[in-house]
Amino acid sequence: MKIKSLAAAVMGAAMLFSVAACGTSDATDNNASAGASGSSNATQGFDVSSVAKDDAIAALVPDSVKSDGKLTVGMDTSYAPAEFLDGSQKPVGYDVDLAKALGKVMGLETEPVTSTFDSILPSIGSKYDIGISSFTITDERKDAVDFVSYYKAGSTWAVKKGNPEKFDSSNLCGLKIAVQTGTTQEEEVNADNEKCPADKKIEILSNKLQTDVTTNVVTGKAVAFYADSPVAGYAISQTGGQLESFGEDVGVATQGIAIKKGDSAMDEAVQKAVTKLMDDGTYAKILDQWGVKSGSVDKAEINPVAD
Repeated sequence: MKIKSLAAAVMGAAMLFSVAACGTSDATDNNASAGASGSSNATQGFDVSSVAKDDAIAALVPDSVKSDGKLTVGMDTSYAPAEFLDGSQKPVGYDVDLAKALGKVMGLETEPVTSTFDSILPSIGSKYDIGISSFTITDERKDAVDFVSYYKAGSTWAVKKGNPEKFDSSNLCGLKIAVQTGTTQEEEVNADNEKCPADKKIEILSNKLQTDVTTNVVTGKAVAFYADSPVAGYAISQTGGQLESFGEDVGVATQGIAIKKGDSAMDEAVQKAVTKLMDDGTYAKILDQWGVKSGSVDKAEINPVAD
């Protein structure tokens, strides 16, 4: 999903490539400060230095990709915790760590390149070797690029540990709910609010920064927040155990690594590299590092059926 429903520069026109992957981040808290928890490791990525080159996989990589010794990856670094900029403006996030690990397996140095979201897919195979930016796999996009599946994401509710308020997402009327401004989750809560009686309207606490949304629940100003699943997982991981997810993720869709259309050799190289990282535990460790393991998938597929 990742429909960045505001973020004007990234989403201006309703074009094929302007619909992002799941929820929205709106180029918000690029420093991903811990807010409610004060965690000091909010942007500490996974160390991929121990990931070894796989000669068989490296041999599959086309010469057009490996000739300069780099794996150039296009990404929109405005979407914590998948891909965003830390305080020194360095790309960090689980997609960044995964890209670096893929480069290691292929014997290449990964070079993340910040770009506007809608410019990435049209540039795969020319400006970028691959694109990793929380792209939901859709039939329209599969007409333009190939994909290797690696993640899934939907929407997640978060409440205080143990759910002391006995929150029930099936009945929001009369509750205080925190959401990030401009997200599809805000739109959903607003839609639910229209169904509530006049004397039991939802009090919607909308904030531009996810850290403020999280703080509203930690401090008791809201009984729950609703956010994109990886964003919610990351936010929860930064609260030192004060919050937990509630219920199952909803609206879950598969995300993929974008590859030049018809480049079967690169498709196979990426698919085998992701599979290797899954098999050796690196994939799970990267997702654990960012608190987003709930979106893990058990296999990497080339051009799977869109959800």
